[in-house]
Amino acid sequence: MDRFLETFFNPVVAAKYAPDIIAGIWVTLEIAAAVIVAGIGLGLLLACLRTYRIKILNFFIICFADIFRALPPLVVILILYFGFPSIGIRLSGPMVLFIVLALTLAAFAEEIFWAGFSSVEKGQWEAGIATGLGFTRTLLYIALPQAVRLAFPPLVNRVLAITKMTALGSPIGVSEILSSATTAQSFSGSATPLTMSVAAYLAIFIPMVIVARWLEGRTAWKKR
Repeated sequence: MDRFLETFFNPVVAAKYAPDIIAGIWVTLEIAAAVIVAGIGLGLLLACLRTYRIKILNFFIICFADIFRALPPLVVILILYFGFPSIGIRLSGPMVLFIVLALTLAAFAEEIFWAGFSSVEKGQWEAGIATGLGFTRTLLYIALPQAVRLAFPPLVNRVLAITKMTALGSPIGVSEILSSATTAQSFSGSATPLTMSVAAYLAIFIPMVIVARWLEGRTAWKKR
C-alpha cells in the first residue's frame, strides 16, 4: 500500500506540478467552451439551411455531416497538424484542435437539430405559412423552438462526448490537462500527475453531467 500511495499520490510531486495541471485545466476549459459555441452554432445554422430543401446545398450539408461523423477526430487532427504544412498551411495546435472538434460537433449537432425539425408536424409549417408568416418566420418562431427542445437531450450527451476529446490535443503539443500531466509524469517518474489529471477531468465533467441531467429532466417535463 505504501508503494501504491507513493506512486499515485505523492504529495511532493503533486505540489510541484499542480501549477502545470491547473494551467492545463484552463486551456481545456477555453477550448471546450469555444468548441461548444462554434459547433452548436454551426450545426444549428446548417440544419436551418437544410429546411429550405435546396438540393445542391443539402447535398453538401449531408456530405459534411456524414464525413465528420464517420472520421475519427484524431486522424483529422494529425492530417491538419502534420500534413498541411507540406502545402504551406501551418496551424497552431490549439487552432487545429478547435477546428476539428468544432466541425465534428457541428456534424452531429446538424443531424440532431434536423431530426428535431423533421419531428415538427407538417401542419404546423403549413399553418404558419398560411397565416402570412412566410417560411423563414415560421421556421424561426414555430419550428425552431420545438426542434431545439426535442434535440436537447441527445445534443447534451454529444457535447459532453466531444468536449472530452480535448485530450486529443496531447499528441500535437496542446498544453491541456493530459499533455501537462504526461509531461510532468515524464520529468517526475511518478504516476501522481496522471492521478491529478483524472481528478481534474472529474472536477470539470461531473458538474457538467449533473447539470446536463437536470436540464434533460426539465426538458422532459416540459414535453409532457
